[in-house]
Amino acid sequence: MNDRETAPITPAALAARPLLFASGEQAYVADRVLRTWQTPDGADVAWADEVVDALAEGERALVALSFASGAPGIAHQVAGSERALLRHEHDGVVERRYDVTAFPTPAEYAAMVTAALERIAEGSLHKVVLGRCLDVVSTPPLVPAEIIDRLLTTRPGRYVFSVPLVPAAGDGSLPGEGAILVGASPELLVRREGRSIACTPLAGSVPRSDDPAEDARRAEGLQASAKDLAEHAFVVEAIVHALKDVCVEIEYPATPELLSTDTVWHLATPIHARLAPGVDGPSALRLAQLLHPTPAVGGVPTAAANAVIADLEGDLRDWFAGCVGWVDGDGDGEFAITIRAAVMDGDRLRLFAGAGIVAGSDPLLEVRETGAKLATMARVTGFTPPPDTTEPPG
Repeated sequence: MNDRETAPITPAALAARPLLFASGEQAYVADRVLRTWQTPDGADVAWADEVVDALAEGERALVALSFASGAPGIAHQVAGSERALLRHEHDGVVERRYDVTAFPTPAEYAAMVTAALERIAEGSLHKVVLGRCLDVVSTPPLVPAEIIDRLLTTRPGRYVFSVPLVPAAGDGSLPGEGAILVGASPELLVRREGRSIACTPLAGSVPRSDDPAEDARRAEGLQASAKDLAEHAFVVEAIVHALKDVCVEIEYPATPELLSTDTVWHLATPIHARLAPGVDGPSALRLAQLLHPTPAVGGVPTAAANAVIADLEGDLRDWFAGCVGWVDGDGDGEFAITIRAAVMDGDRLRLFAGAGIVAGSDPLLEVRETGAKLATMARVTGFTPPPDTTEPPG
C-alpha cells in the first residue's frame, strides 16, 4: 500500500477537477486533500480500518474500489463540507469532435451473451453480468468540471461522484492530468448511519420509451417478468446472506419496486437492517468490502461468474462495476455501485455498461439494454452513441 501526505487544493484545481460525492440535493466537496492511499494489490480489512482510524473530526475519506478480486482501490483523506449543487462558469458551448469506438461491437457482445447462456445451460452458472464499452476521443478534450456540472444538474442517477484515480500532487493540488472517475449511479450499495444500515440493489431492467403508453407497458412487463424477477432475487438473497453476519432486524419487501432513470426502468429492493448488539460495528467502508461485488455486477455463484467475466470480457472493467463513496471517522458513510460512469483521462473517455444474463435472456435485448445504459453518460458528455446494429449470433 502507498500513501502520501498533501496540502490544500488550490481553488483553480478544485474548480477544474472536483473531488466530491453527492447524494440527494447536497454534495460533499473536498477543500483539502490530507493523504491519499492506494492499494494496487487489493484492499483488505486492515486497510479499511487504517483509513477510518486516520480520520479526524470533520474529515472524510472519498473512496473508489475496483471490481477486481480483492477490490484494489484509492482513498483520499479530505476536509470539506456539504454544499448545494455546484455550478462553475464555463466559456460558452464548446464545439467538439468525437471519435467513438464500441468494443466489443454489438454483434460481438451478442455472441458473448450467447456463450454465457451456454454455460448457464451446463448448470454450473446461474447468472453473470457482462459488459461492453464505448471508447471516445474528444477534440478538444472534455473538462471534468463541465461533466460534473451536467451530472449535478440533470441527475441521471442519485449518487454523483468525481474521484481522481491518482494521488494529489506534491503541492497539494489535484493533478491536472491523469484518470478521474465521474458518474451518476442510481444504485446504493450500502449506507451506514450509526447502527442503521440500508442497501438498495438494482437487478432486472428494461430501456424506457419516449411514448408514455409504451413506457408504462414496459414498466409493467418488467414487474411481471419471471426472468427479471429471478435475476433480482439472486441479488437480494446474496446481500441479505452477507448482512446476517453482522446485522439483525433485516427487513425488505417481498416483491421489488420500480425505480426509473432517464433511460432505464430497474427493479429495486430497499433493504434495512441494524448492526447486531455487541458487534464492533464495521464501518461503511468495511461493509462495502463485505458486500462487493454483489450479483448485481458479478453473478451467481460468485467464483464461476467471475471466471466467465474474465474469460469473455477480459480487462474491460477496471474501475467500472466497483463502488464509490465516503466514510468518516465514526464509520458512517455511503457507497454506490460504480455504474453510469466514465473514466476520463485527457482527451480519452471510456464508458461501460453491463446486463445480467440468466436463463431466458435474449442476446439482442441485452444489446438494447446496455445501449440504453451507455446512452445516459453519452448524453451527458455530449455525443450520440453509434447505433446498436447487429445480427443474431449464429
